[in-house]
Amino acid sequence: MAKDKKNMKVLMFGWEFPPHITGGLGTACFGLTRGLLEQGLDIIFVVPKLHGDESSGAKLVSASDIEIDLRNSIYQKYWNHLTYMEVGSKLIPYVGTSEYYELERKFREGRLDVSDDCSKRKFEFSGKYLSNLLDEVNHYAMVAATIATQHEFDLIHAHDWLAYDAGIAAKRASGKPLVIHVHATEYDRSGENVNTVVYEIEKRGMQAADRIITVSNLTRQIVIERYGIDASKVFTVYNAVEPISADKQKAEVACRNFDEKIVTFLGRITYQKGPDYFIEAANLVLKKDKNVRFVMAGSGDMMNRMVRRVAQLKIANRFHFTGFLKGKEVDRMFQMSDVYVMPSISEPFGISPLEAMRSNVPVVISKQSGVAEILNHALKVDFWDVDAMADAIHGLLHYNALSAMFQEHGAEEVENLKWENAALQTEKVYSSLFRNN
Repeated sequence: MAKDKKNMKVLMFGWEFPPHITGGLGTACFGLTRGLLEQGLDIIFVVPKLHGDESSGAKLVSASDIEIDLRNSIYQKYWNHLTYMEVGSKLIPYVGTSEYYELERKFREGRLDVSDDCSKRKFEFSGKYLSNLLDEVNHYAMVAATIATQHEFDLIHAHDWLAYDAGIAAKRASGKPLVIHVHATEYDRSGENVNTVVYEIEKRGMQAADRIITVSNLTRQIVIERYGIDASKVFTVYNAVEPISADKQKAEVACRNFDEKIVTFLGRITYQKGPDYFIEAANLVLKKDKNVRFVMAGSGDMMNRMVRRVAQLKIANRFHFTGFLKGKEVDRMFQMSDVYVMPSISEPFGISPLEAMRSNVPVVISKQSGVAEILNHALKVDFWDVDAMADAIHGLLHYNALSAMFQEHGAEEVENLKWENAALQTEKVYSSLFRNN
């Protein structure tokens, strides 16, 4: 039976929500949620932890506030179907790992007599990407089963691998269809050296899902070829960007008070984002023009290595590491930039170039990115071709007509990439779940 989108309710799971974000995932979740609300859908958005300053038209639920009762009959079914889950010893205080699994086994066999104090628990989530992340992901899935019994909804939408197990748990607890949203895969993050635990979580989510949304055709092919998923249930919905306000546009004029050119890299300083290629290209540009400053804005596991490489190349006086930027700091960085570079080795989409173009900054992006599929007014190079990358940067810095053309047409192009359009495509994926065959 077809479902009227005006009455459609979505239970959505995500790991982060603005303003508490670490990258494009939180930005995409917010933009898509806002777009779906404007389409007339109702959204219940579950995050591990709410900080109190989130702003959204959706109903926000903090997993940290949900109490679960292990004696509830739902968990008998839950344990039977989710035998892969490892629930850490925080569940019952002062119980070690081996003792905990013995208790878990007895519980599943119906031989554990537990008191209220021992059986009812809340998990305290950090909502961050810490060393105990897998523990939190597993606990999040347990809480999701309870949440699924406390709310009325038509379907479940889980964002990225951190929420896939939660989506599966909610599906099994409620019987409602599951849509998973692939914002990145382990092949994007780690190349061929995949974390097998994360890969298995991703594959499990893809196999359990009734529909899969990918952020680009590049990612769609990875899902089909690397995870062995049926192409008929995988749909591409491109991301978008929030429009820039008039106040921010006015601020651009006031923020530049120096003559040097600024070239910016903004993102996680990790293998996936290709920061080393940015540094090698910067070195080539500086051999031609010393009146340029390069900025690497972000943090990540390759930071120290990048600092050492800059020192080896003797370009430290022209290179700046800002650390992680957010909110207005990101806006100000774009406002100061003359060129933005995204040299990603494998980028499922890439919202940051859209944010740069929105601020009238011409961009250089790798061909190995999803956003390259939809942008016409961006210079595209192979991530490994540092000579071509350096030439593109130098050209945008020194040929005013070229830079002006990319600024003007790039801003117009981004203006048409709206979250409302992404939401409309997402709603079509939802509706396909309720269509008569």
